[in-house]
Amino acid sequence: MTRVDELSVAAYEVPTDAPESDGTLIWESTTLVVVTLSAGGEQGIGYTYADRSAAQLIAGKLAGIVIGKDVLDIESVWLAMHRAIRNLGRPGVAATAMAAIDAALWDLKARLAGLPLVKLLGQVRESCPVYGSGGFTSYSVERLQHQLGGWVDMGMKRVKMKVGRDPAGDEDRVAAARAAIGDRAELFVDANGAYDRKQALRMAELFADQGVTWFEEPVSSDDLEGLRFLRERAPAGMDVAAGEYGYDLFYFRRMLEAGAVDVLQADATRCAGPTGWLKAAVLCEAHCLRLSAHTAPALHAHVCCGSVPAVHIEYFHDHVRIEQMLFEGVLEPRGGALAPDVSRPGLGLELKETAARPYLTFGPAVTKRDGG
Repeated sequence: MTRVDELSVAAYEVPTDAPESDGTLIWESTTLVVVTLSAGGEQGIGYTYADRSAAQLIAGKLAGIVIGKDVLDIESVWLAMHRAIRNLGRPGVAATAMAAIDAALWDLKARLAGLPLVKLLGQVRESCPVYGSGGFTSYSVERLQHQLGGWVDMGMKRVKMKVGRDPAGDEDRVAAARAAIGDRAELFVDANGAYDRKQALRMAELFADQGVTWFEEPVSSDDLEGLRFLRERAPAGMDVAAGEYGYDLFYFRRMLEAGAVDVLQADATRCAGPTGWLKAAVLCEAHCLRLSAHTAPALHAHVCCGSVPAVHIEYFHDHVRIEQMLFEGVLEPRGGALAPDVSRPGLGLELKETAARPYLTFGPAVTKRDGG
């Protein structure tokens, strides 16, 4: 038995490199919560994008659940955490806190085995395609075109932009994006639930003229009937996608049973870690549905290459920037895809502590096993 001897958690708030907004939200910073677990002479690292309260929850509630547990029994630890947060409300912050710990457990287990995580899971593909994601509604047309065009120049076959904040101007912005990428790549749009049903249907028809093949959250992801309405009426060749706000398996099941999406999105930093993400993958496979990883590309590369229904990973501007700033071992896309580095154990990541220190807002808070 290899018991967890120590858990350390810290939160880092990193300002954006420019004002950012989508159809329903404006933000100026992103918070990264990092968990480090020690056992058997190895350390595993996991993380989530959440509020610093997730770090406080880990230090105050979940650390005591994890300390002393056998690293190899990840499902058992996951269930213990799941029970511990029952009265707190499992979706939301609690699920993100679980996610960081769960990722660290998987990383630690793989390191103890001397394997990259993808090999521990069982590799089904050498690499997974990515799509460049950003194109914020706060961007000028010039910056929008430069960013999307730059990703295509890097070899990406798909790029995504935000829409919905100014519906009257969305058609022109999408046309400008298409002009920048030409016919070299697919164009995705994400409304973040900003439109109502009929408005979204009208926009889908307009976007189809620019060859848009992916319409993400055309209406609120809580409106399953609305998503199905759009899915059944969207132009041929345009997928309706949603699911990034799924924190548990029951959310994903309801979405799939409602026939709400062509492609499900799941985020391991929200749905309680790689364990929750892999459960969503099994659900998709049973429904013969495709699965796309939402953001956090450094975390998702391994699980996507170890999952049959995975089709691509969101190469999200904010998270790519933060991961490159604060982690060693971050993967670079080649030919529009991410391939896990099988020469490095676990996730292959190490925190750049010196680079991260200026952004520290909580911790590191350390919990140790008695006699560990």
